Amino acid sequence: MNCNNNFNLCPMCGGKNIDFADNKKWFCPDCDFTLYHNVAAAVCVIVADGEGNVLLEKRAKEPRRGFFALPGGFIDPDESADEAAFRECREEAALEIRRVQYLCSFPNTYEYKRILYKTCDVFYHASLPRGIETIDALIKNLRAQKSEVESFASVRITNDAELAAVPLAFENSCRALGVWLKRRRR
Repeated sequence: MNCNNNFNLCPMCGGKNIDFADNKKWFCPDCDFTLYHNVAAAVCVIVADGEGNVLLEKRAKEPRRGFFALPGGFIDPDESADEAAFRECREEAALEIRRVQYLCSFPNTYEYKRILYKTCDVFYHASLPRGIETIDALIKNLRAQKSEVESFASVRITNDAELAAVPLAFENSCRALGVWLKRRRR
């Protein structure tokens, strides 16, 4: 699919000379308009039990509908990454996680409706809610945000082969789960 990150006309003066310079900003030489296409920030949360079972969501929408993803999404304006992690879990799964711990981050390219967005994906590990010991028990209490999540799954990831077998929607989730797996082995 061809993606289009260009304006046909300058949004300030209407001129036709607008250029997407250096793959990061729009510039119009007619009126000196400059708009940076800054990196968007997103969060994902690894919720796992002591046996190595991880909570995954089956995506209900594009991109990568039907593939598995970690709970998460874009950070809202005036929101911290930590706050977004809690909010996304609440919105997508009615999940009240107890605490989050930073795990890692990776740059990413996210295609949505033929626009390419450069993102920085921030990954957290979260504790299960009090009184819940397994991901299977957790799933019984979750409610999917139907526009985002088709269903939930408990997937065992205790080694690289199990990780490689999971049909994940996004490569960065695989990378982050690899980091989590290495730390878990220590």
